[in-house]
Formats: sequence, C-alpha cells, structure tokens
Amino acid sequence: MLTARRPACSEYPAWLGEPIAGVFIVDSVNRKLIRPSLSETREQTRGRNGSPRKNAPPDQTNAENFYYMKQMQSKTPMVVVMKDGEELHGIIEWYDKASLKLNRDGAPNLLIYKPNIKYMYKASDRQP
Repeated sequence: MLTARRPACSEYPAWLGEPIAGVFIVDSVNRKLIRPSLSETREQTRGRNGSPRKNAPPDQTNAENFYYMKQMQSKTPMVVVMKDGEELHGIIEWYDKASLKLNRDGAPNLLIYKPNIKYMYKASDRQP
C-alpha cells in the first residue's frame, strides 16, 4: 500500500482515491508486464526491404587453416615475403596461431612469426 502527501492544488487525480486524514490511499492496481508481442519483435528484426537481417559473420572462417593444411599436405614450394622485403623460399612444415616453420633446401629451417610476414605465394606463381 502506497501513501502520498496531499498536493497543494484542490483538484486530485482520480487514481489517488479519496483523502483520509490528509493522506491519499492509492488503490492497488493489477499491473501487467509490458512485453512486445512476437509479431512486433519479428518486424523489428527485418531489414529495410522486408527480408530478415543478416547475421554477423563468424569471428573465424578457418580459411587460413585450410590454406596452410593444403600447402603442407601437397608440400608446395612457397615464397614468404617479410615486412622488410626479404624473400624466403621453402616448404611449410607446420604452423600455429603465431608462427609457422619453413623447411628450406640447402639452408637452415626457419621459425617465422606471422606478424613479420607481409605476404606469401606459391613459388610456381612467380612470374619471370
């Protein structure tokens, strides 16, 4: 039960009820939760042209993993170009989240950190 002080004006809102000894008794009101209907929710999730909104793309597409696995299985000779312009030739032996191992003929094998790689390509795609 809620109580309120009497307002200064002489007109009282109807929801306050009748004053008793200078205090208004508020009638208890059966209140329903306000919740949008399912149809309203569906309308809000639709795009401008009426089609459903597209979901955000996944955080990881596994395209990088697929590419590395394909090159490792076929033992494709690769050229890795570093950020400083140095080109490394070899075959990718393995990789993880932060690095990859490059096997080279006639030179030491290298562990290369991915942030230092500018780009890489297949040695067969190199144009003369």
